[in-house]
Amino acid sequence: MDLLKGFSLLLLCQSLGEVLVRLLGLPFPAPVLGMGLLLLALKWPALRQPVAVAAEGLLAHLSLLFVPVGVGVITHLALVSQYGGRMAVAIVLSTLTGMAVTALVLRALLRRVPAEA
Repeated sequence: MDLLKGFSLLLLCQSLGEVLVRLLGLPFPAPVLGMGLLLLALKWPALRQPVAVAAEGLLAHLSLLFVPVGVGVITHLALVSQYGGRMAVAIVLSTLTGMAVTALVLRALLRRVPAEA
């Protein structure tokens, strides 16, 4: 039962994010707002267990999410062969950029934390 409760909470947070972004015209993705709402919801200990059970269930079957991508690649193999090099460069550059930004943000945040003795 915790799996259904947790999954329902995940969907509720994402749906609330969608509604708020559309109503308020916010300039960022609705799932990001939904994740923020989920973070606030996880402050209540009673909600942590069902969400943990749902997360474990979803992570156990994470590999199934790659099946549609694999089918899409096979279906559009001609496009991949034509633009594959460009896509690889874009993927590598965006990954490196994301890692660099994460490192810079972490460095900035660690400077704010006082050193422990």
